[in-house]
Amino acid sequence: MTADRPQTATTKPPVWARKGNVVLAMAILALAVFGTTTQTWINVRLDPAAAANADLHVQGSKAATAVTALALVALAGGLASSIAGKVSRWIISTIIVLASAGILIAAVTVLADPLGAAQGTIAATTGISGGQAAASSTVFPVLAVVAAGLLALCGGLLPLAGRHWKARTKYDVASRAALAGSGPVDEIDSWDSLSRGEDPT
Repeated sequence: MTADRPQTATTKPPVWARKGNVVLAMAILALAVFGTTTQTWINVRLDPAAAANADLHVQGSKAATAVTALALVALAGGLASSIAGKVSRWIISTIIVLASAGILIAAVTVLADPLGAAQGTIAATTGISGGQAAASSTVFPVLAVVAAGLLALCGGLLPLAGRHWKARTKYDVASRAALAGSGPVDEIDSWDSLSRGEDPT
């Protein structure tokens, strides 16, 4: 058993499971989704008789209003995972996966029916609902779908990656050291053990 201790202490988690990589990936992907909503998702060619300006560009935040909020939820969850415990990571993982699914559904809906998604903006601009208009989606809802899919993957892997992360608190470190029998326990750790009702001797 003693021969295995140095290897356990020096073993590093795989690249995909490192806390910094996981948290950074989720933050970047959530920000990427949010960034797409600031760009044009739908180009609309209006009926010239309905408006003087026959061209209309609909941002993602208007074409799929839920995407912006869901991206922020995923971003907050990804950042919170860096200080979350085991149970909390499962909850955060579920939230991120559900938020990603919502983003996917909203973006795919826009891709499937860009004219329907643009109807609210068309009505607000021209005062007329429907009419002779043609709409086409841009590349940004596609990018949102890709980013949301990768975000869901990262969220699903979060609990697995969290198993490789180090203990967050001094109490966790002291408990693991005591169980493994590695290293001496100093006076502060002894007092902490006594305060928890344990006998450090």
